[in-house]
Amino acid sequence: MPRQRNHPRDPVHHPLFARFYARASVTADTRAGVAALRTELLHGVTGRVIEIGAGNGLNFAHYPRAVSEVVAVEPERTLRRLAASAALRAEVPVDVVPGAAEALPVKSEAFDAAVASLVLCTVRDLPRSLAELHRVLRPGAELRFFEHGLAPGPGMAAVQRALDRTVWPHLFGGCHTSRDPLASIEAAGFRIVSQRSFRLPERGPVLPTSYCVIGAARRVD
Repeated sequence: MPRQRNHPRDPVHHPLFARFYARASVTADTRAGVAALRTELLHGVTGRVIEIGAGNGLNFAHYPRAVSEVVAVEPERTLRRLAASAALRAEVPVDVVPGAAEALPVKSEAFDAAVASLVLCTVRDLPRSLAELHRVLRPGAELRFFEHGLAPGPGMAAVQRALDRTVWPHLFGGCHTSRDPLASIEAAGFRIVSQRSFRLPERGPVLPTSYCVIGAARRVD
């Protein structure tokens, strides 16, 4: 039975952004094709899964039935409440819990897969968060990732870095546009086994968050 555990103090508190994100993410799923990317991200996942930064739970409907349990960690209270509602509609067991990616409230080597979906941009300490994912995965288990990050061209990359130093994290819930998810994942002790880079949205104006990558990495011991 999905449940939401009580926690006296939230590590992240962005209520205004959370409400904006809850609306914008649903629109992106239907109009920008993000729902299909969620299906691609989770295809073939089995066993016990941990998802960090679960947001409002839009991934839950895309987990294959071979998944025995999802432990969905979400630090922001407003989004966690929405995720708990989404968990009730999921076809696999989902347990929504409070906590930060930098200190996951679970045992080591307890999961068959981990999922990071549009969250590595927002964690306060990226190396530590990825080290935690490495810790909680069983040897040889996969990290599935769908993230935006550093632009390949120097012009937009410079814009991203300037935004990250000034207004962007304050306006968008701690998001950073110039992080390099692939390099960070490899530095944390994972081996990239598949990856596909693309622009989102595929057409129209290019945004600081348009440069995306989706794929899988395996824990290296």
